[in-house]
Formats: sequence, structure tokens, C-alpha cells
Amino acid sequence: MDWMNYKKYMTIIAIAMIVMSCSISYKFNGASIDYAVTKTIQIDPFPIRSAYVWAPMQSIFNDKLTDIFARQTKLRQVRKGGDMVLAGEIIAFDQYNKGVGSDGYSSQVQLKMTVNVRFTNNKNHTEDFERQFSSTADYDAAQQLVSVQEELVNQMSKDITDQIFNATVANW
Repeated sequence: MDWMNYKKYMTIIAIAMIVMSCSISYKFNGASIDYAVTKTIQIDPFPIRSAYVWAPMQSIFNDKLTDIFARQTKLRQVRKGGDMVLAGEIIAFDQYNKGVGSDGYSSQVQLKMTVNVRFTNNKNHTEDFERQFSSTADYDAAQQLVSVQEELVNQMSKDITDQIFNATVANW
């Protein structure tokens, strides 16, 4: 074997050894769940317990919460006895004046939604927590809340459910 063939042979072996020793694992959904241990999740409905109530908010939030776990994990959703349990309530839905125009009237309004979450991991109780998650959205004060409320609640619900997902199963 001449020197050039030997050099090519050794290069191929070195590359093969590097490739075989490297293990790259990607999780595109962000979830880090041991599916051999954790197979189910119980997501209880989150009722509205805030002073201001907009009835569709409850179903919008609950649908987004169940959807994110259905789309981004292989956990089977159950009504009782889940390996993981999510429970809680929508505790605040408030609006605040955020900006004042030169005329002295509100020019910008901030809507804030807060959800209290109780998470129980029946396979690893060190991960259990009770925590509040919030999101805000701004709108022009010239608009009526009823005209932007559905869009803003959808936006805030998505943000809060992403926060809950990251806190419970993503281990960021």
C-alpha cells in the first residue's frame, strides 16, 4: 500500500470513529419527557376567578392548553389519575391605562391576564409547583375592548400556555 492510499485509509477511519462517537439528539418540540416513565397527563379545566369576566376566555384558554400538550408531546390526556396533573384558575383579567395623550386622555390601554397553575408530577414530586403566569397585550384606547378582546385573549392565552408548557415539560 502506497503512502497516499494509507493516508486516505487512515482519514476515513478517523472520520468514521468521530462520527460513531458523536451522538446528536434534537427535540424540535422542546419537551424533555421520559415516555417510558411518564405516559399520561390530566389537564383539569381552568375556571375564571377574576373580578372581570369575559365568558369565552375560559374555553379559549383551556383549548389552547390542551392543544399545546397534544401537539408537542406524546402524552395521552386522561380525565383522572394522570402521571402529570395541571390544575388552576384564571385569577385576573384587568385593563390599565398605559399612556396618556396630549389631551389628557388615555391613548394606550394594557390588558393583563394572570393564571394560577398547580402542577403535580406523580412520577417525580420534586418537580411539583404552584405558580402564577401572566401575559399582557396593548391596544389603542380609541378602540373598544369588545372589538379587540377576542384577538388579545387568544394572543395572551397562547403566551401563557407556552410559559406553562416550558415550566412543566420543557426543562429550559
